[in-house]
Amino acid sequence: MSAPRKVRCPQCGGDALWSPENPWRPFCSERCKLIDLGCWASESYRVAGQQSDDEAGVVGLEFPDTPQR
Repeated sequence: MSAPRKVRCPQCGGDALWSPENPWRPFCSERCKLIDLGCWASESYRVAGQQSDDEAGVVGLEFPDTPQR
């Protein structure tokens, strides 16, 4: 049987064990997993997109990077 594979933790860049023994994979620890979750929750991570015709002019759906009319 081969040794468990190691991958780079997407949060800290350290080694993370990629196996069922690591419940936080692909992260190296619960701490890194929670930091990443916090970044998503605080909207630090964003997926680029364009405003659709349905969203245009609807109050509360303005995109921060869209110029105001």
